[in-house]
Amino acid sequence: MRIVGGRWAGRDLTSPGGRVRPTAEPVREAALTWVAAELPDGLPEVRVLDLFAGTGALGLEALSRGAGTADFVESNPSALHALKANVTALRLRPRTRIFKKDVFRFLQRVAAGSYEVALADPPYTSALARKVVEIWLDRPFARLLLVETPRGADLPRGAETRTIGDTDLSLYRSSS
Repeated sequence: MRIVGGRWAGRDLTSPGGRVRPTAEPVREAALTWVAAELPDGLPEVRVLDLFAGTGALGLEALSRGAGTADFVESNPSALHALKANVTALRLRPRTRIFKKDVFRFLQRVAAGSYEVALADPPYTSALARKVVEIWLDRPFARLLLVETPRGADLPRGAETRTIGDTDLSLYRSSS
């Protein structure tokens, strides 16, 4: 697994293996290109939130493409180890925060509008994507919420969805 675009394109990322399913490179490319196109100035200097961060591939990809800061939320110990190794290898500690927390406990304390972009890639076999979207619909903690799910996942209405292979990317936009 590697960074696809931006400043660190081609740099390898550490992966914990096991039960972690990293976002495929074509999906990351499509996701970050789409999100950048939705922002007036692209990704430069935006605040990014990477939920269910795993190795941090989505948030690190955003930083590689110019995002200002990224916060990562992950609770799996092996994924956290890989995430920390990736942040260290890219020398990004000053621009990142890593939260060893359950995503939903973390979101309880996040105010509306705290981030420009939130990226969520929850485990495919769960209903966690729907739960993240429902929280966001009640209190939009980011201007844009991009959720990665298996094709045809049951998510609340209001998103534009693009399909890449067997993956859906669903983009929600805050009206405020």
